[in-house]
Amino acid sequence: MGRHVIVTDLGFGDAGKGTVVDWFCARGPERVDAVVRFNGGAQAAHNVVAPDGRHHTFAQFGSGTFTPGVRTHLSRFVLVDPLALAAEADHLRAVGVPDAFDRLTVDDGALLTTPFHQAANRAREAARGAARHGSCGMGVGETAAYALDHDDAPRAGDCRSPARLRRRLAALREWYLESFPGGGPVPSVRECMEVFLAFGGRVRLVGGEHLHGLLRGGNVVFEGAQGVLLDEWRGFHPYTTWSTTTFANAETLLAEAGADGLRLGVLRAYATRHGPGPFVTEDPALTVDLPDRHNAHGRWQGAFRVGHLDAVALRYALEVAGGVDALAVTHLDMARERDDLMVCRAYEMGGRRVERLPAGPARDLDRQAALTRRLLTARPVYEPLGDVVRTVEEVAGAPVLVRSSGPTSADKAYGRTGASLGDLT
Repeated sequence: MGRHVIVTDLGFGDAGKGTVVDWFCARGPERVDAVVRFNGGAQAAHNVVAPDGRHHTFAQFGSGTFTPGVRTHLSRFVLVDPLALAAEADHLRAVGVPDAFDRLTVDDGALLTTPFHQAANRAREAARGAARHGSCGMGVGETAAYALDHDDAPRAGDCRSPARLRRRLAALREWYLESFPGGGPVPSVRECMEVFLAFGGRVRLVGGEHLHGLLRGGNVVFEGAQGVLLDEWRGFHPYTTWSTTTFANAETLLAEAGADGLRLGVLRAYATRHGPGPFVTEDPALTVDLPDRHNAHGRWQGAFRVGHLDAVALRYALEVAGGVDALAVTHLDMARERDDLMVCRAYEMGGRRVERLPAGPARDLDRQAALTRRLLTARPVYEPLGDVVRTVEEVAGAPVLVRSSGPTSADKAYGRTGASLGDLT
């Protein structure tokens, strides 16, 4: 059995999961054979910069795709958008990766995101006005919601069955037109059929046993999307994603194959959030002073926000995710350039000092919404940040295994205290 790693963001996303996955594949301690995506869909935006300057924002292809021979597998927990996948493959081809599709497999049980889902997503979000949730406008949430209410939701395997695909797309299109009479125009079923059947003919669609073979035959990196604080059940509702962003999906896939993996949590040396929702340590001055060239204001998602390291939020993420074996800390170069960064050790909430947020039972959205309302009134209690790595290790009670001081795989250092992947697995 190979040594497998699960890479999960411990914040609101954008911590640098993609660059960490790229490092594992390009320069890590052991050869990586495949990257497995285990949640989310085309709304993921994992920026990877190669040492020669090439850049790609990975959405559905694994962030190890710049490394020749590393395969991508989209598991059944991924919501697959064939149109977005084709556009992503085109960009990869333009930056020197012509064989991305050849190295891709897709679980035939994965849900399909269609133009009908995307149109529904944008109509629903636009109707919220100033109360928008911060959707990326890609239709991922609508894909998940539709599948909960409709047993005939389109799946990747349907792309090998024209009659079934046509029937399911027609039902979905009818649902959209009835549910959003004022929504934007959408393509015909015939137009969607052409694209989706082409996808089914181009991509290798596989059953669950394929992943079992990958796990038995080599080393796999599981690449998460979004962050634990956006989790559909554990995040700060309603400013969350329709996806399980903890280690849970990856561990389910590993357990089905009789395998396990290292739980690696990723965070920045400072905090960020893209879009609306609670962000206790937000600092408008840092938003100006620490711009991110690959993250900016988005039409649907909203503003890219920056703040100080939040130990309270980190403790909460670790608790609801079940802890980590090791950590990766990114953007250390940015932190070293400043002497004004802080760490929030506690919140002032309702006249009380709070160092730990209550985790409570899962799947209680009313409770999560109440927590969100409390967080919107919380105020940070700061201390000087000091040594970022030591602070993070102390708060998390886990070693920092990967330190990133720049965007490329060459900017990573491995094993601050001599810990190795073998020691931790």
